Amino acid sequence: MAVKIRFTPFPPAPRRRRVLFTIAHYYAASRDGKYGSTRASARDARRDALARTISCLHDAVVQPQCLVHGPIHGFLPANDADATEIEVVVCTTGDDHLVDELDLPPGTFRHHRTQAEPKLLGYECHAVLRDAAAGYDRVCYLEDDIAIEDSSFFAKLDWFHGWAGADSVLQPNRFETSERGPVRRLYIDGEPAMPAKLGYVPDRSDRPWISADGLGQPLWFGRVANAHSGCFFLTREQMAHWAAQPDFLSRESVFVGPLESAATLGLLRHFRVYKPARGNAAFLEVRHLHRRYLDTMLEFV
Repeated sequence: MAVKIRFTPFPPAPRRRRVLFTIAHYYAASRDGKYGSTRASARDARRDALARTISCLHDAVVQPQCLVHGPIHGFLPANDADATEIEVVVCTTGDDHLVDELDLPPGTFRHHRTQAEPKLLGYECHAVLRDAAAGYDRVCYLEDDIAIEDSSFFAKLDWFHGWAGADSVLQPNRFETSERGPVRRLYIDGEPAMPAKLGYVPDRSDRPWISADGLGQPLWFGRVANAHSGCFFLTREQMAHWAAQPDFLSRESVFVGPLESAATLGLLRHFRVYKPARGNAAFLEVRHLHRRYLDTMLEFV
């Protein structure tokens, strides 16, 4: 039997930050689809991944969040000291998308339609971020299968920015999980055997490793060759700096390919890009919802 409990909306918590997310989403089934975004059998999985990518953003940081409090037969506000307001924009091209199939509440996201070449859709997201950045504290880019599950995600980014400086960007480690093992959690963007095959590797000799004390231990961050995470998170000022560069929106594909370049190339060219070191890899991480590595690419023997 359900317990009836009164919910009275709380006064809005003082906003600490305002964040804009853009998500590049594409799906068009083809007979010989190589990627999940073109594989007919992946339709439901791609739709569900997009829905979860959006929902996780709201679940992790958006108020109201509550604590059950028996003495008043109601709730108390929770996590309101770090209140974050977000806007989510899903960028698509033509009719090649699954946005109309999403079962999400109204106002959860805004649909931005384009006629871009599908592989260059990420650059349309860059344009949205550039045009709107002045109204936000942070602007962010996500591929459509990336889930943020850490409620302290932006507090950690703010902490890093405070001591590492505006010329440094922290990228999360991207992971997949498996219930069957032998590897329970796999961070999928490690150092490549031949970095030159990435196509673009910046000079990392300046401050290759940095550290600061946090959570009672030294935390290390390194400038890795493979800085790709399928996402990025910039301050308003960092976005303005990047947008002022002559190569902004150049739509190049010199880092791995066009999808990876949209997520990573501009950062590598104009910032020192770090990831949490192996010993504290979970400090900042995002879940890769399409378990390509653990499900299909790797075979444990």
